[in-house]
Amino acid sequence: MSIRQWPVLLAGILFGAGLTLGGMTEPARVRGFLDIFGEWDPTLAFVMGGAVIVMAIAWLFQPRMARPLFADAFTLPTRRDLTGKLIGGSALFGIGWGIAGLCPGPGVAALAIKPASAAIFVAAMLAGMWLIRLTERGG
Repeated sequence: MSIRQWPVLLAGILFGAGLTLGGMTEPARVRGFLDIFGEWDPTLAFVMGGAVIVMAIAWLFQPRMARPLFADAFTLPTRRDLTGKLIGGSALFGIGWGIAGLCPGPGVAALAIKPASAAIFVAAMLAGMWLIRLTERGG
């Protein structure tokens, strides 16, 4: 592992620890957030709010930087159009998140806490990623 990869590893560990401490590796917590007419759990809103605050601060600093600290250049999104593929993928992601109570980040982080149940989710996620690549290449 090169020295340039250490910040990425540390950021991933910090991200996973934050998801775990925030309870996002618990599917019941996520489902509780989505249950707005039942016993609503606002924890996820606070986790998302914390992420938005951190990102807002980062967006304030980014224009003043010539380049990132640990990369050669910034890779910022430039497209603003919506495609059917993007909307369909977003809908599928949301449906899967609501059913499983996990999305990719918390799913991978949950491997350290509840490997048996998280492994099922991660295996299904990887299978879906493989299938979409297979279909995009035309078989």
